[in-house]
Amino acid sequence: MKIHAYKEKARRLHGFASEQGGYFTARQALAAGYAPSTHAYNVKAGNWLREHRAIYRLAAYPNPDRPDLIQWSLWSCNRKGEPEGVYSHQTALSLRELSDINPAKIYMSVPPAFRRSGPMPRGLVLHRRLLAKEEVVQMHGFRATTPLRAIADLLAEKSVSLDHMAQAVTQAFERGLIRQSEFERSRLPAEIKKKIEQLRGGR
Repeated sequence: MKIHAYKEKARRLHGFASEQGGYFTARQALAAGYAPSTHAYNVKAGNWLREHRAIYRLAAYPNPDRPDLIQWSLWSCNRKGEPEGVYSHQTALSLRELSDINPAKIYMSVPPAFRRSGPMPRGLVLHRRLLAKEEVVQMHGFRATTPLRAIADLLAEKSVSLDHMAQAVTQAFERGLIRQSEFERSRLPAEIKKKIEQLRGGR
């Protein structure tokens, strides 16, 4: 009976972790059936790796391509255990390999009321604003803004060179990451739409 219960706990935890590149939160471990008093034991036994406060990874799970993005997405969870952070701006473009942008920092958008205790993770830049549902897409283990939203954000900020922005716009349309219908029905400011059309070469 105990063996069956242990396997069932492990199965549930693996279910959470498999959606997040092997990572999981203390809240998810509790939901899977692991009492808080067993978390330290599993770390000491080598079953789990403690990556951050209340964030763990299954030791036997293959490391994902971008563990940092999964980890900080889980760091952004609210009290309900739901990640609030959405990767945006330069990070959202680099995820799709749009242009030669290679940001040294990680850019994340969070709700205006977002709060976390303790120091900010090094290299993480937060933008506080609300995003529409259609401006966000689910990736493996985290969320990111659409290429169109990311391009619009960077054009509004004027934080990236126009050469890079022209690359990103051209590549996004050519690869179908932005469709003409999506662009036309978007609610972007008129000046941003005009700039995107200019960067696209008026096509």
